[in-house]
Amino acid sequence: MKAGASEVVFLLQIILLLSVGRLMGELMQRIGQPAVMGQLLAGLLLGPSVLGALWPDLQHALFPANGEQKSMIGAVSQLGILMLLLLTGMETDLSLVRKVGRAAFSVSATGIAVPFACGFALGELLPEAMLPRPELRLITSLFLGTALSISSVKIVAMVVREMRFMRRNLGQIIVASAIIDDTIGWTIIAVIFGLSLHGGVDLATLAQSVLGTVLFLVLSFTLGRRLVFNLIRWVNDTFVSDVPVITTILVVMGLMALATHLIGVHTVLGAFVAGILTGQSPILTRHIDEQLRGLITALFMPVFFGLAGLGADLTVLADPGLLLLTIGLVLIASLGKFGGAFVGGWLGGLTRQEALALGCAMNARGSTEVIVATIGLSMGALSQNLYTMIVAMAVVTTMVMPPTLRWALGRLPLREEERARLEREVFEAGAFAPNLERILVTVDGSAKSGFAVRLAGLLAVLRGMPMTVLGIGVRDPARSARAPGPNGAETAAKAAGGPVRAFEAGVKQAVPAEAKVLTRVSVAPAEAAVTNEARKGYGLLVVGADRFVDPEGGFHDDVARVASGFQGPLAVAIARGVHADDPLGAELRILIPVTGTEVSRRGAEVGLALARAANASVTALHVAGAAARTARHRFGETRRGDGDILRHVVGLAAWYGVPLRTAMRIDLAAEDAILRQARLGGHNLIVMGVTRRPGETLLFGSVATAILESSERSLLFVAS
Repeated sequence: MKAGASEVVFLLQIILLLSVGRLMGELMQRIGQPAVMGQLLAGLLLGPSVLGALWPDLQHALFPANGEQKSMIGAVSQLGILMLLLLTGMETDLSLVRKVGRAAFSVSATGIAVPFACGFALGELLPEAMLPRPELRLITSLFLGTALSISSVKIVAMVVREMRFMRRNLGQIIVASAIIDDTIGWTIIAVIFGLSLHGGVDLATLAQSVLGTVLFLVLSFTLGRRLVFNLIRWVNDTFVSDVPVITTILVVMGLMALATHLIGVHTVLGAFVAGILTGQSPILTRHIDEQLRGLITALFMPVFFGLAGLGADLTVLADPGLLLLTIGLVLIASLGKFGGAFVGGWLGGLTRQEALALGCAMNARGSTEVIVATIGLSMGALSQNLYTMIVAMAVVTTMVMPPTLRWALGRLPLREEERARLEREVFEAGAFAPNLERILVTVDGSAKSGFAVRLAGLLAVLRGMPMTVLGIGVRDPARSARAPGPNGAETAAKAAGGPVRAFEAGVKQAVPAEAKVLTRVSVAPAEAAVTNEARKGYGLLVVGADRFVDPEGGFHDDVARVASGFQGPLAVAIARGVHADDPLGAELRILIPVTGTEVSRRGAEVGLALARAANASVTALHVAGAAARTARHRFGETRRGDGDILRHVVGLAAWYGVPLRTAMRIDLAAEDAILRQARLGGHNLIVMGVTRRPGETLLFGSVATAILESSERSLLFVAS
């Protein structure tokens, strides 16, 4: 076949697998089945099972059997295996495994042991005609045992999430057990692959594979974890080209896959572990995660599973012997997995109803089983007939699992402890501060700007977030002579070896020692510097500066230029009073004005988070009365009952674990009431949630402007 013709066939294959896989996946989802089953069925429709039986000439023309053509699409499929394992690893939540502990490990232990023993026994009893290499029956038996014992995290999680059981106790045990199954399963497969490469099992080969795998896992989850985190962060913060983090993740995946290959086990283990480390990276923003997930889901999944279906020829099941053997395989796999998981759940302290649901859930093989079967076929552990039987078993068990699990979960009552926890989690899901991923702080090198670094550092440490401090204009000796330090002494800059080093030293002083902080200096104009840095993904910009108020009123142009470069949530930190003299050491006594609006809630959350991190006193103030009602009407804010507003912020404080005092002022203008309460209550920091008004100037409304121009206390405006 000519090169041009082979490329045309290759493109036709990709188009067919993508389009038919998408249509069948859509159909499967509409009837309550996972989309991946539609992609597998698409391969069965396009392969010898359906199209080959109805129109063999067309099927052979579209998917010719010559080596050159198969290698082209096969290369995409092989890369797809690694990409799918990367995605599986990224979806693996090890913290969930640690959380549910005993029950998950109990379920996984018996849920793997029982079906593994059944599969191994089946392999030992198979006739030699069913084996690809009769002399390596042990390898085939081990592989069958693994194939029958592994579950599909993706399918299990899909149904549990759809049933809104993901955060229920049993839902967490189900998903955690599937994660453990996957992790153990891929490790076993990697070891079996190493044994097959040596043509048999002996102590030296087994020791090499097992010890090599253990060493790889230990190094990956210690040194490797830190290395991957730092590498992803460095690339994200340094490179200016498009999607550099995705390139880095793919390179890490490739290197770790090569590492497992070098120690003599399968590359899937390296890709899976790379996915786990990548998914735990604190710098992996939702945007980057969605981009990578979209690439894998849209291209590699339909191609891989489509080819897996193409490789299975269900027409062989017309043979009564093979059909009976396949039915037996399905029964052995289902009863073994269900029985093992049920016993494990019972031993783990679950009720009979919960153990029943657990057994139903763990019986889904789905995508995982197909990957296992494909690896087994490629390494010679499975014959073509065994491969077809396993694919059929994967389809049957996966399509049976969703309705049976829905039935079992629907019978479980909600416990009071679960109800309280779910309410807390729903509360957190709608909150602002807990969902921040990363903070950007801009400073001008002045001593007062160190106050913004301090506040951002408290927020970052409380939530375990990384933060970046961007110095704008710190190379200017006139501005940076007073670097952000305890007293901002001019000698600090000289002793540190210049403005930039003084800036870096000041930042270290301003944040807690455990803070994950990166310092950067930009010589670009303020707006451009912030815009360029913001592309790296930040959930909040905190602005610190020396000058905030314009001589003609309102915010200074320097602050407005910084704010204009950032489109997300914004916090403006203004050091006054004791914080102007000692921005890093003076205690915080916080006042939070609340109005019952969403922007007010954001300000309250930030204020309460600061209070918890700094162990500071905090008071919530609500201004009621005619003047306040007029202001609320003027700015379009929704009025609640005054008592409800304060009760809501008390609930917020309880969630943050912060003692809260409340106060109410009546028939005073809002700005007058806030300033008076700050003076009488001895507060030195006012934290306000405000709305950013459209326009070239930075404006938060008349109340915020009045407080900006009149307050002698420090201010933190939190703007949506």
